[in-house]
Amino acid sequence: MFSRRSRRPKSPELLEAWGCLDSGDVPGALRQLRAAGETQPLSEVALVVRRAAAAAGFDDLTQAATALAADPERAKVLYDFGYACIERGVSYLAIPALREALRRSDGSLLALRELVSAYEDEGRHREAVTELARHEGSFKDWPDRYLLVFNAVLAGDLELARRQHALLSDPEDAQWQPARDRQNRVLERAADAERVSSLDLTDLRGWQYVIAGTVLGTLSPYGFGAGMHGRYAWLQDTPGGCLRGLLRLRALLEAAELRPGSVSLLPDRDSRILGLAAAEVLDLPAEPFAPGRTDTVVVAYDLDGLAAHDGGPEIVGQLFERVPGQVLHAHACCWTDPPAITADSVGLLHQSVVPPWGERLRQGADGSIGRDPADDRPEAEIAAEVTAADPAADPGDGEGPGDDDTRFAAFAGAVQGTWLRGDRARVRSAGPVPSSRFA
Repeated sequence: MFSRRSRRPKSPELLEAWGCLDSGDVPGALRQLRAAGETQPLSEVALVVRRAAAAAGFDDLTQAATALAADPERAKVLYDFGYACIERGVSYLAIPALREALRRSDGSLLALRELVSAYEDEGRHREAVTELARHEGSFKDWPDRYLLVFNAVLAGDLELARRQHALLSDPEDAQWQPARDRQNRVLERAADAERVSSLDLTDLRGWQYVIAGTVLGTLSPYGFGAGMHGRYAWLQDTPGGCLRGLLRLRALLEAAELRPGSVSLLPDRDSRILGLAAAEVLDLPAEPFAPGRTDTVVVAYDLDGLAAHDGGPEIVGQLFERVPGQVLHAHACCWTDPPAITADSVGLLHQSVVPPWGERLRQGADGSIGRDPADDRPEAEIAAEVTAADPAADPGDGEGPGDDDTRFAAFAGAVQGTWLRGDRARVRSAGPVPSSRFA
């Protein structure tokens, strides 16, 4: 039981989170907990988390936080709290507790693996590498050395990844074989990409290919020096931007010497518009999507839009396993919350996007902000506007690297031997190239 005095945290930062809970603002409390950092007393953090979890109806996290608030020095209690935080999607709260659990348990591999999982969820792959390397003398090949290779790649350290990969034995347990195969493909893609790409911490196209097998068509011409590194934050897309992405897709197919027989139209409106435009650009017939169709280009505007459409989740599942000659192209892909499957070709990476025919913001003559309604014209009419647009690249602010057609074609040609292999498993990490995020 807790005394009345112990029911409120003492830390000023945590009291701000407590105040959010007083007003019923659980998301605000969680944001304050993140802002408070990882040096707050765990027993006091647990008080806030217990109350937030109870408000959200998360009984497992409520119980784990209650136990931690009462006894913050037991390794098992620290581990249970960290585990529950990961399960409930607040891995940043798990990290301090799991670090302490690892310390108090004399390097428990169970605690180590959960800590690595939390670091991965937060994109902190370098720290995962550091923890795994510290315990190399006691860990196992599967999963620990595998996790070291995995995180070394996502941290941008190919030298370490290759060295550890060479030490990795084949898994005795068959459940690890798909992971082994994926890791082999990652390093094979890296060998192809580095022949024409720097693979430094600003090489977005190169690393997108290494970690996901995706060829990125275009780079944002804005904010490279401000930390975007080729990704978009919020974007109101244009017909010209869509056409530019489709022309890059055509160049990619030519470099790979692929000759598809059709464009497959997905059922959501955004994808149908772009698919009709793609059929014109690629000079191919357009047909409704059918699972198992070979030698076709499946075109999505944004895979998240497909997933939200009636029947979309089923189609997403059908696209997970690759069909011979099938290419999945998504014009726009969210990099902060990647879709359930990974496209083979992506036009651009964004945090938030509005299609050219969607409801759009506009600035009035008096400086006021309004919204224009979505374009409800027939799909074919809008698609024709896309194919008639000017695909010239926006010159941007001049800070980014060159992204001309010649450079793209060289990259596409260099990676053709390792492209379109394996399944389309989701890649949750943004990889080693950092970008600014916006709330």
